[in-house]
Amino acid sequence: MGPWRRCHYLLSAATTTSVIIVAMYYLDPHIHMVSRVTDDYVRMAQAGCVAISEPAFWAGFDRGSAEAFRDYFRQLTDFEPKRAAQYGIHHMCWLCINAKEAEDVSLSREVISVIPEFLDQPGVLGIGEIGLNKNTKNEVTIFQEQVELAMKTDELILVHTPHLQDKYRGTRMILDILKADSRVQPGRVLIDHVEEHTIAHALDAGFWVGMTLYPVTKCTPKRSVDLIERYGSERIMANSAADWGPSDPMNMPALLRTLDERKHDALTIHKIAYENPLRFLSQARRFNFDPPLPLRPE
Repeated sequence: MGPWRRCHYLLSAATTTSVIIVAMYYLDPHIHMVSRVTDDYVRMAQAGCVAISEPAFWAGFDRGSAEAFRDYFRQLTDFEPKRAAQYGIHHMCWLCINAKEAEDVSLSREVISVIPEFLDQPGVLGIGEIGLNKNTKNEVTIFQEQVELAMKTDELILVHTPHLQDKYRGTRMILDILKADSRVQPGRVLIDHVEEHTIAHALDAGFWVGMTLYPVTKCTPKRSVDLIERYGSERIMANSAADWGPSDPMNMPALLRTLDERKHDALTIHKIAYENPLRFLSQARRFNFDPPLPLRPE
């Protein structure tokens, strides 16, 4: 534990057999810390963040070579874990070429060939965030080829679903591709950025889902709580996905406050904030986080 580790308060929840004390730690399972200043780590640690997972994504511009991605993967697997650790936050990551840059099939294939060099680094959780951006043929091709890599190397998969007008169609395309591959185990795939029009399709197919707390194009804390109240807490997690655009790494604590204000019990809040991401991420072969709180038995 680093100097910033602390538990601000405890919640107690009675069960039929015992009283469980739940510390309000949380994990952010999708956040892009390479785009954030160090002060964000300080604020997150003070709010109770104990671990994060960082998917590979767009750099704010299209990179021009596989070597640029090789440097980026070094940043994700070496530099960023060390920066996070200074504030008591455990950093894990995912590797891929993201959908926004997948239109260039030749470059994408070069990048895919680089990924295995980094897959044995500690804390690499799998392949992600792969998916679709504009639902093009080239994006589909590269999505399928990265799913193929994940199947060959027995990796978890984190999927980016498109924004706004392309989201419903793109999500259905992604689900159809994954369901058509008999090797894909839905319980080892996270469909991220779900909202009111897509969450049921992913859950009904057996996948995990992520609600992204991000202004305009994704979910607010209030809308996310609405979804939890409608669909329950099984295979559902939330994240801030804080990146280069308008976003806030403190949206996870905002969601927890909203759950509390809406009178959700401590165990439900703990499940969304801590247990669910741990259950999903701990399936990874190189999961290397020692949780400060154990998972409750099923």
